Amino acid sequence: MTARAARPMRFDVTIVTSGHDIADARLHREVAAFRRAGLTVEVLGLGRPTGAPDGAARVKTWHRGSMLKRGCLAMRLPWLAHGSVLVSLDPDSAVGCYLRRLLVPGSRRVRWVADVHEDYGALIQDRPWARGLLGVLGGLVARAGHWLVRHADLTAVADTHLNTDAPRRLVVRNFADVTMLPAPSDPAPAPKAIYVGDLRASRGLQAMVEAVAGAPEWTADLVGPVQAKDQAWLDERLGGDEALAARLRMPGRLPPVKAWCRATGAWAGFLLLEDTAAFHESMPSKLYEYLALGIPVISTPLPRPVHLIERTGVGVVVKDAAEAAAVMRRWASNPAEYRAVLAAARRAAAEVGKAAGQMDALAAAVAELVDQA
Repeated sequence: MTARAARPMRFDVTIVTSGHDIADARLHREVAAFRRAGLTVEVLGLGRPTGAPDGAARVKTWHRGSMLKRGCLAMRLPWLAHGSVLVSLDPDSAVGCYLRRLLVPGSRRVRWVADVHEDYGALIQDRPWARGLLGVLGGLVARAGHWLVRHADLTAVADTHLNTDAPRRLVVRNFADVTMLPAPSDPAPAPKAIYVGDLRASRGLQAMVEAVAGAPEWTADLVGPVQAKDQAWLDERLGGDEALAARLRMPGRLPPVKAWCRATGAWAGFLLLEDTAAFHESMPSKLYEYLALGIPVISTPLPRPVHLIERTGVGVVVKDAAEAAAVMRRWASNPAEYRAVLAAARRAAAEVGKAAGQMDALAAAVAELVDQA
């Protein structure tokens, strides 16, 4: 008797990313929304399987390598996918998805959704590796990805200023998925701050450390991977101040659900981003997550966070670490001032929870593409 050949695996959706760790928060929000829509999901990306989103039917990961290896992986991943719809999360994997669609004809062609959640051209300027030849190549890939996503079946963008020329475009803001967050909690007896995300100078690593140094009553959970170029500075800074090191908890990258559990009892959320080209026009997803948790925000003066904070009173705007530390000391010593901003953050939590369904709109659009495949 001849053994029957095994049928190839099939999934409704495959998320492909050559640049993002599978513990990435937006990736987890997408998988959660796809699963709520009844779709089966495969994830192909970077990192460790322990960072995989709940509910993914299959996950395969690769180690983060050189830029050359990243480019090669971006070209391979779409051909390794078993989904009827491909979702690309970065410009290089978008190029790979475009090439697969171009080279596979007719009815065998998969559907493709390009998820553009950052201005990649501006983001290149914020990366220390983007100098010389690498910078030129990175800029070319970013521009190619921007142009090619116009050929996607759907372009999902995280903000209104992104890829305005895409013919089939859906704005999917980085609102918090409240199903992945703990419930708002009372502040802990001793003040602590929270930050979840990449830890690098442009995202406020040094400012957060110095703010905690200037507010001795406070501790902080800084959850995320420290970029290699910033690790030396961090080691030197904490090596010379054991008391400060003891007040900082830095567990590294965690899946979003585990990461945000550390926000329980937090008095404030750090949003001390530098005013770079990548961040100037953005609305950071962390702001929505802090508000969904009812946590007041300490932010640098980026235009859009400033507008929200000043309109709602959910936090304070500071120009540097010294001003942040001064606010933290005031809140620790003046309960009435802190209670006022906490009450505003709690009011905002209810509104953020009502507005968090955009990822489900993306899932519905993807489900339509699955039906067409």
